[in-house]
Amino acid sequence: MTGPLVSLLIVVASVATAIVLVLKARFPAFLALLIVALGAGLAFGAPPDEVIASVRKGLGDALGFVAVVVGLGAMFGALLETGGGVEAIATKLLARFGEKQAPWALTVIGVVVGVPLFFDVALIILAPVLCAMALKSNRPVVWFALPVLAGLAVMHALLPPHPGPVAAAELLKADYGQIALWGLVCGLPAVLVAGPVYALVAYRKAQAGDFTPPPQTQASGDRVADIGFGVALTAMLAPLTLIMIGAAARSWPSGPFTDLVVFFGHPFSALILACLGVWILLSLRYRTPKATLLKITGRALEPAGAISLVVGAGAAFKQVLIDSGVGAHITTAMSATPVTPLLFGFLVAAIVRIAQGSATVAMVTAAGLAAPLVAAAGLPPAQVALVLIGLGAGATVVSHVNDTGFWLVSQYLGLSESQTFRAWTIGSTLAGLTTLAMALVGSALI
Repeated sequence: MTGPLVSLLIVVASVATAIVLVLKARFPAFLALLIVALGAGLAFGAPPDEVIASVRKGLGDALGFVAVVVGLGAMFGALLETGGGVEAIATKLLARFGEKQAPWALTVIGVVVGVPLFFDVALIILAPVLCAMALKSNRPVVWFALPVLAGLAVMHALLPPHPGPVAAAELLKADYGQIALWGLVCGLPAVLVAGPVYALVAYRKAQAGDFTPPPQTQASGDRVADIGFGVALTAMLAPLTLIMIGAAARSWPSGPFTDLVVFFGHPFSALILACLGVWILLSLRYRTPKATLLKITGRALEPAGAISLVVGAGAAFKQVLIDSGVGAHITTAMSATPVTPLLFGFLVAAIVRIAQGSATVAMVTAAGLAAPLVAAAGLPPAQVALVLIGLGAGATVVSHVNDTGFWLVSQYLGLSESQTFRAWTIGSTLAGLTTLAMALVGSALI
């Protein structure tokens, strides 16, 4: 057994080692986290067999749920992408809002598209639209891009089916309905501040100049259909709506109907239904060959597998910390300070995010450390959800050169590194800090 101070030093050393392995030694995050998990277990003095058992339990618990959600979410996004649904939404909203109101229309697009799609996929899909608008208006491309980027980043960090919120929800035992509610309540103001408001303040008088975008990029897959705006929007909102209704149904009177609603409101069921709906639409309405649909979904699972493994390794590290008793030590130490679980989770997630770049790893790491505090405090479901929102806020701030999103923004929008720092690094930080401020206000009011 180790004392509280030694336990905390081991945690700090373990996190620092993971950062060095990923950033300096260029180890894959999955390998680095597993090495650190095993090393931390041994440092705590646990027998090797127990350390292996902790790692296996952490991996198994995470992959048994998170991998399924990540895989289904990836397939759903790929089907919508190649079916033309995302482009249909963008085109319709832009036409309806008009060019003068483009940043506000693009904010809506970023939020709607950011619910089902990963940040990088959505950015690649929408980059041609953003570039075309910049060239037509002679404005900097970031005038149009910031609202979209803010929506994509905030939804990625706060709402299921994205892997960070899903993994953190499982670790904190958070209610998905409360997550969806508070994610939107706290996230939408953050999107507005980091997106159209920041663009208006920083780039209103700027001309295209050096911001002239590169040639339009192509989507990652060939178009197989042209799904209409209404159908595409319905398909994108369907999984989140089902999850929210399913969560609300848990408070309904028990019975077969309530059980059925709860069943279909689980992320597994909601995403399966969404995938099936788009698959059937593309197959029957647009006569897309089954072989093409299989190729689309198979290609989507490749990055999903890598994400799932990283999440699993982070959960293994978390399980080692829990089994070592360090969670109780942290709880004891934190209980003597005025730092709340929400603020603690934000600070840990922000530190990990700034150090190693991945929002998902930051959320998983912070959730593992915050979980004992949440359990000890006996927080109600709404407060637990707000702790998760705080994790997402910390995992959003300060996107810089160790974040793949930083380079995607730079390359697809034709920005230099200094321009990307001014636009996207500041924008992501504004998004995270605004989300935290809203979560703190919500926590004080309920």
